[in-house]
Amino acid sequence: MAEVLILSAQHIIFSTSLGTVTGNSYGDCNEFLGIPFAKAERFEYAKPVDHWNNPLDATTMGKICPQYRQYYPHYESAERRFYFKEFRKGLEFTYGEDCLNLNIYTPKDPKNCPVILYFHGGGFNSGSNNEEPFRGYGFAKKGVITVFANYRVGILGYLTHEDIQKKYGHDGNFGLDDMVLALRWVKDHIREFGGDPDNITLLGQSAGAISIQYLCLNHNLEGMFTRAAMMSGGGMFPKFALPKLSADTHEYWQSYMKAAGCETLDDLKKLDLKTMFDVLETFKAARKDNTYNTMPVVDGYLIKDRIDLMIKNPLKIGYMIGFTNNDMYAPIIAYIGSKFGKANNAYLYFFDMDAPGDHNAAFHSSDLRYMFERLKQSWRPYAKRDYEASSQLSQYTANFAKTGNPNGPGLPEWKPKKVLCFTKDSTKTGRPNYFKMARNMIKIGDPKDEVQS
Repeated sequence: MAEVLILSAQHIIFSTSLGTVTGNSYGDCNEFLGIPFAKAERFEYAKPVDHWNNPLDATTMGKICPQYRQYYPHYESAERRFYFKEFRKGLEFTYGEDCLNLNIYTPKDPKNCPVILYFHGGGFNSGSNNEEPFRGYGFAKKGVITVFANYRVGILGYLTHEDIQKKYGHDGNFGLDDMVLALRWVKDHIREFGGDPDNITLLGQSAGAISIQYLCLNHNLEGMFTRAAMMSGGGMFPKFALPKLSADTHEYWQSYMKAAGCETLDDLKKLDLKTMFDVLETFKAARKDNTYNTMPVVDGYLIKDRIDLMIKNPLKIGYMIGFTNNDMYAPIIAYIGSKFGKANNAYLYFFDMDAPGDHNAAFHSSDLRYMFERLKQSWRPYAKRDYEASSQLSQYTANFAKTGNPNGPGLPEWKPKKVLCFTKDSTKTGRPNYFKMARNMIKIGDPKDEVQS
């Protein structure tokens, strides 16, 4: 770790090759918030940050990427109201296009610690690194450094245009490229925070997990990370969430630009954010092809070819894949995740613990609070078994990040290619309940805020 200049009950200040940084100091954890890893102009690929001239105050959360939530909470939508209550209610968010930053959590006196780099979900069009439960205090107690990355989402992260193609030789995937830059920053600089740059595990959920899957198919990233853990998004193949060729999405974005009154990409670069999102809301409401035009694309650079072809030759690294009993398209996610996992000697888990407090079962992302041991921060009446499962899932993941083997003292045995089932009664090897997942998908569907507050 870099030279510590000041260590108090509240703050830690130390000098690094990037400059002096001030973080928060707790009893068994150091916290560094909003650390810039890259800078980007609108609709341009980011450039890494390798120095700051003035001392960096990393004691508060950084800005997050502008997104629809900034302007349209959509509380009339039961699903959006649900996730607001679950992960964002009571928190403050600052939006801005200078949003490429990291939150780093380290043990008190870190020395060559394994590193987890986490990418949040949000359907590629929303989310941030400072929502609940994205805190690394639990992993710090286990000797693991956790890094939570922001990346560009929505139109700012995944617009395509022929002018971008002409300038860079590829287009789209700004958000995915941001993730690669975050990984490179961690690889280059985490040693100064006490981390081991040769022991990095990527962890992500939903869109974050799908993004990691794409990175695991890019052999140009060989040696950049050691393992990958994907929650509700591993093995996305074939004919499901397959990226389109970037050129095949140009019509969508050209039509949007026409609706926004922008003749050129430069016009769109100058458009104020509120107008950009106002037009986008109206535009998307009139289209039925939004999903596959607003996500990562086959650009020949980060995603070199069709996913259903490349999935057969992923990086030869350690894998951990999980899914819940009421995931989005739960049986499909479970099937494709298990198929990829068994083909690549992965550790698989099925989270079959219905969240207490409503009737949404183990909803998509319900395992996040368990993973990061943030049950106490929820409104839900979690019980003894929930805390036990949370401790187990977090410890399994910490062990996986350390050695590639999630097993350890006091934990039920978890074998590769086998499914570890977390249920209301126990944690043990078993079989995913596809009937229950199908029933939940049909009868429950997307989570809903049943009690408005």
